[in-house]
Amino acid sequence: MKILCIGNASYDITIPFDGYPEENTKTRVSDMIECGGGPASNAAYLIGSWGMNEVYFAGVVGNDLYGRTIKDEFEGVGVKTDYLELRDGLRTTVSFIIANKDNGSRTVLTHRASEAKMQDFELAFEPDIILFDGQEYEITKKILQKYPKAISIIDAGRPRDEIIELAKMSTYVACGHEFAEALAEMTIEYTDTNSLVTMMSKLKDIFPHSHILVTLEDKGAVYEEDGMIKIMPSIKVKAVDSTGAGDLFHGAFTYAIANNYSFSDAIKIGNVSGALSVTKIGGRNSVASKEDMKRVLYDFR
Repeated sequence: MKILCIGNASYDITIPFDGYPEENTKTRVSDMIECGGGPASNAAYLIGSWGMNEVYFAGVVGNDLYGRTIKDEFEGVGVKTDYLELRDGLRTTVSFIIANKDNGSRTVLTHRASEAKMQDFELAFEPDIILFDGQEYEITKKILQKYPKAISIIDAGRPRDEIIELAKMSTYVACGHEFAEALAEMTIEYTDTNSLVTMMSKLKDIFPHSHILVTLEDKGAVYEEDGMIKIMPSIKVKAVDSTGAGDLFHGAFTYAIANNYSFSDAIKIGNVSGALSVTKIGGRNSVASKEDMKRVLYDFR
């Protein structure tokens, strides 16, 4: 099973904080966590760390310390970097993150150079699954058109025209509630079944040929299966940092689809992975092991 992940690769610098710093003050901190980041990047890292041996990541970083560290991290878990472009003179995308340990929220400042756009390339293999976050729009669209038989999964974040276009080409549209609310032109009432049904109906009108799921953070996910709108609850955890939880949901979901889990079981595995990740500081550092997953899921392979 050959899996191609395409999109944003960044370097994350996370500062754990008790609460949130006051503006116009100086504070000395005792801890700092550094690791690679980015939606498709984190997903690829999880899939590789869970033992899938033909996982490729395609994206662009600078040929600098951060970029080479990201490459080493990928290769350390078996992710193939044939299509990771290390470009001389380019600064690797960097995210500075304040993780509020009191409530698990995070504040992110990201710098991505305007010229950070992948050069065109040709794949030397035919992918079975393509996971993407929309960062590399032109290349992603080209690959989706070239390999229409591949299972395609979009991590749909911001509701930009390019993301919506790619989503319409996808087998699975896995989006956050902000994306869903923007396209459905409504605010979700989580406790109102009619609200969820209305939202999913509007999304189905936009993406009639796709399987749709909407992540609802600690409330789980809502999806359609066999003509019914269903809710997959999340597990209850003490959150200290929500960085990367959505990325790891998509990575775990993709792993499950690659291993022939049902749609609902794949969402369950994604939910558990995302929930476990918020109990640790840092996005990539919080990837749950398969052993951790086994403690939560009875039938996990």
